Amino acid sequence: MGSVTVVGAGVIGLSVAYELAVAGHEVRIVADREAVDGVSGVAAAIWFPHDVDHSASVLDSAAVTYRRLEELAGNPSTGVHMRPGTVLSRHPGPDLSWTRAVPHTEPAELAGTSGIRCVVPLAETGTYLTWLRAAVLSLGVDVDWTEVKALADLPPSDAVVVAAGLRSAALLGDDQDCFPIRGQVVRLANPGLTEWITDSDNPDGLTYVVPRLGDVVCGGTGEVGSWDERIDPDIEAGILRRVSALVPELAGQPVLSRATGLRPGRSGGVRVEAVAGHDRPVYACYGHGGAGFTLSWGDAARIATLVGPA
Repeated sequence: MGSVTVVGAGVIGLSVAYELAVAGHEVRIVADREAVDGVSGVAAAIWFPHDVDHSASVLDSAAVTYRRLEELAGNPSTGVHMRPGTVLSRHPGPDLSWTRAVPHTEPAELAGTSGIRCVVPLAETGTYLTWLRAAVLSLGVDVDWTEVKALADLPPSDAVVVAAGLRSAALLGDDQDCFPIRGQVVRLANPGLTEWITDSDNPDGLTYVVPRLGDVVCGGTGEVGSWDERIDPDIEAGILRRVSALVPELAGQPVLSRATGLRPGRSGGVRVEAVAGHDRPVYACYGHGGAGFTLSWGDAARIATLVGPA
């Protein structure tokens, strides 16, 4: 195969396009929006397999992405940093299978709650997505900014990769397993925090604190099935209460921005495979839940293997 069309320009679509171009393919991206304008731009972008199963293939892709992002952290222009933090666990016997994808972890306790402390990659979304887009374009990838309503409408190419997040299932027409997972965040001024915290078992709701250079991403929500992208002030107030209880330094910090996004959930798990029944080879790469950044390079490499050499 020589030419490949990638549908979608989020973190998954851009990563797939990059790997295919490096493999020698002539690549064209077709998408209706920039990555920074979609759910990829809303993400806290801390490495962690959130809202996906912890199957062997997911953890393998997570490990590949960890190593790739760790390498990119050596280049300041990428916006990737290695940051220490803690994953809290409030229930006995937590699923720690994800730790096999991380080089080193250790038990920890924070705010009277046990957890796992580790160092993971964090991507400053605006900087990272801008860098990744530029890297893709530097490899000669073309981009068509247009809405794709059907695969049959795509320009001629030897193969197609559907990496369009929530819209992927409708484009392929053979998948009833996809659903939105609504996320809402509020970004506060950073009072000097450097360590992240995730507290998914918080009895008052999903809670995470992800400090970046210029702000702190505070969340969150995980509303399965909700398509509502409006900012809910009551939800924001709840987020602010939870994060301030977890990290008192955040109390009273000014709000810099706020956002919502629809994570692409899938009950059948992440879908990375060839899809039969089309007029040319078609491949699926979607259903990443809240783990798009976490699985991006690993799943892009899997797609490149499936497509084969140019």
